[in-house]
Amino acid sequence: MFVPRRLRSDPDERGHFGIFGGRFVPETLMPTLLELESFYAKVRFDVDFWEEAHELLNRYVGRPSLLYFAQNLSAELGAKIYLKREDLNHTGSHKINNVLLQALLAKRMGKKRIIAETGAGQHGVATATIAAFLGLECEIFMGAKDMQRQELNVFRMQLLGAKVHAATSGSQTLKDAMNEAIRDWVSNARDTFYLIGTVAGPHPYPMMVRDFQSIIGYEARQQILHAEGRLPDLVVACVGGGSNAAGLFAHFLDDVSVQRVGIEAGGRGGAGAASIAHGSVGILHGQMSYYLQTDEGQIEEAQCISAGLDYPGIGPEHAYWFSQKLVEYDTISDKEALEAFVWLSQKEGIIPALESSHALAYIYKNRARIQDKIAIICLSGRGDKDVAQVKEHLG
Repeated sequence: MFVPRRLRSDPDERGHFGIFGGRFVPETLMPTLLELESFYAKVRFDVDFWEEAHELLNRYVGRPSLLYFAQNLSAELGAKIYLKREDLNHTGSHKINNVLLQALLAKRMGKKRIIAETGAGQHGVATATIAAFLGLECEIFMGAKDMQRQELNVFRMQLLGAKVHAATSGSQTLKDAMNEAIRDWVSNARDTFYLIGTVAGPHPYPMMVRDFQSIIGYEARQQILHAEGRLPDLVVACVGGGSNAAGLFAHFLDDVSVQRVGIEAGGRGGAGAASIAHGSVGILHGQMSYYLQTDEGQIEEAQCISAGLDYPGIGPEHAYWFSQKLVEYDTISDKEALEAFVWLSQKEGIIPALESSHALAYIYKNRARIQDKIAIICLSGRGDKDVAQVKEHLG
């Protein structure tokens, strides 16, 4: 049975991963965060909690997700390519792993209302789904720009009974949706649980979300050992805030033979949404990490084709992993991601999310370096939501 494990990069008692992380929030939120930290400490390794969680992860989410040997990709690249099929989960992405477990926490804490931010809409759909299943009130904050390019997911959330609020300030994307969610949380913390969708925000969220998503790496490790009798040479995942990557990497961090690669969105050029490649250390949304910002510390707008990666920062544990050289980070452009989207669709009959396409593009771009190697790519979501957008870009 899956239970999270302590990592050597676990935060200290104040929630810091080295200099990163922490809890930079209004004083009114501190009691709420301390309550959550204390409650999570009690259930983090609690067998009763995880038996309940495991039953629902199997029966409702559909875990374990498939580790799929991509025979056509493998033949073309001269390597063994495996896809961790998080797109096959209920609601179509990795997001539901974290959402289900945070919602179970909320129920145990007596919270009646859940709020969440969303970019591509997958986290919002997963949150609305679980809220309906568990009988919780649900409100979702989404950038107005993202609501236009992910119109289908907006309707799915509303169909599931959630209220969807448009964030109309700033770049009208994920950063601004998170701003609006935090404002709501400050006003309604007593009965509201903020269900953060990635490994970001004030402590204990980065650690907690990584714990919940580490079921991806836990399963992948067992599955690849069964399939190949050894560990992979590299594991690759896209990184916005970075929850699917953190989940995959968590069970390979101590393996010196395994190369861990996180892929940021390079956009059409310039900084894109690549905060490690082009950012600097700053504070936003309750944490210290790398951000795209001016010399004066003003957050700059991230720009990329993928709404789920369109965030000007990265989770603090990723920032720490980068600083300690535990994980390598690279960038992929919009054009390369679009080409990989088509590549997987036509080679394997699997339409990937644009987010996941960034990780796939890295494998294709570096095919000369992966000859005869075994690679696992996290296919974090399916691409139904992106088909209209890709059609528009490809003409």
